[in-house]
Amino acid sequence: MVAHQEKKLAEEIKHQNMQNYKASQGQWGRAWEVDWFSLASILFLLTFAPLIVYYFIMSCAQYQCSLTDPLLDLLTGNKHLSEIWNRTPMLTYRAAAIYSIWVAFQVFLYVSIPDFCHKFLSGYVGGVQEGAITPAGVMNKYEINGLQAWIITHVLWFANASYFHFFSPTIIFDNWIPLLWCANILGYAVSTFAMIKGYFFPTNAKDCKFTGNFFYDYMMGIEFNPRIGKWFDFKLFFNGRPGIVAWTLINLSFAAKQQELYGEVTNSMILVNVLQGIYVLDFFWNEAWYLKTIDICHDHFGWYLGWGDCVWLPYLYTLQGLYLVYHPVQLCTAHAVGVLTLGLLGYYIFRTTNHQKDLFRRTNGNCRIWGKKPEYIECSYMSVDGTKYYSKLMTSGFWGWARHFNYTGDLMGSLAYCLACGFEHILPYFYIVYMTILLTHRCIRDEHRCSSKYGKDWKRYTAAVPYRLLPSIF
Repeated sequence: MVAHQEKKLAEEIKHQNMQNYKASQGQWGRAWEVDWFSLASILFLLTFAPLIVYYFIMSCAQYQCSLTDPLLDLLTGNKHLSEIWNRTPMLTYRAAAIYSIWVAFQVFLYVSIPDFCHKFLSGYVGGVQEGAITPAGVMNKYEINGLQAWIITHVLWFANASYFHFFSPTIIFDNWIPLLWCANILGYAVSTFAMIKGYFFPTNAKDCKFTGNFFYDYMMGIEFNPRIGKWFDFKLFFNGRPGIVAWTLINLSFAAKQQELYGEVTNSMILVNVLQGIYVLDFFWNEAWYLKTIDICHDHFGWYLGWGDCVWLPYLYTLQGLYLVYHPVQLCTAHAVGVLTLGLLGYYIFRTTNHQKDLFRRTNGNCRIWGKKPEYIECSYMSVDGTKYYSKLMTSGFWGWARHFNYTGDLMGSLAYCLACGFEHILPYFYIVYMTILLTHRCIRDEHRCSSKYGKDWKRYTAAVPYRLLPSIF
């Protein structure tokens, strides 16, 4: 009887989630039409995002991570752009081989080895899982095996570093800029392929959006869930692999280079490896939960995700480790403990906040948050066909402190990575600046959608939880 009731509750929640998504799908994701500001923003990012990545990496390689010296050299005439470019390592056969093997190996792990971790890791959700309903009403299934891929990759990495010695652990750092060109080639290739596929052979034509503007469609994507075959999903693969699996390997390679150059690995490098490693492991442990997030549920697949996951993520999210190769920082005990505490506290808030929301949704509010039955605002909204639906917005736990307190924890962790690098250069702090802009924009985008969806009920919710990120401040 209990099992039957639980199954019935699960089916009701699943049905309600399907209806919620169908009702809201027109209010999220990329646009059908493009205004001048959106087009200007798209053109700016398409033009300058690759240059920003190059500038940061070049500044470390040629100017010891100074962001001002290259500009001063150019402005004063001490150097010309051609001189800086000529000193930049070009694409090599070795880098192309390394990158090709890397991507091919990750594809193999993704499509060829079904997940087995969920069979012996208690609490881990892996194997075949259902995603959210697409605008066309399709529920895609995914093979969740990212944690398994991460484990296999790192076991092989440490086995090579300790026993086999087929290649040096510094291989990534030693080929960092040639690998950048490889990553760009893949990023542009997959983005271009996705656009062509959307026009000529989409996975589901009803899940495509066309604006008629080439630049917007190229960047934001046409297809919602482009796939090859039954299981190779572009969004899931490129969001998680190869960039995030590589994140911890990149940091390990930076640590190995620091050991090679200075005879030691500083405590700051260890902190960056540990704190960012926790974040990466959390991502893969909760990969099934990730299927319900903005990237998978609402964004189409274009240059923004394709190039961003291949280039922006692995090259700019790892700036702290790269900086510490050029500027090894040995933190005092108090500073190191403070960074570790901030990073762990941020992670605790990030994970606990997301868990509270997930628990509330899975049980339809029939749970306990901080030992009490959660409070919530009952909301109603109309679907495009005029049907009325109901939803609940929780106002208990961390969600009673701020409407996006999970982002607050994320930002605390991001700041900890940067603080591990000391205060001599601004370059390591790019990450916290970028994450603040990104997550604030997500807050605004999310709340605009919710305001349109819930109307006066959203006003009741914002009155009950008046702050976005920081209680009593913002």
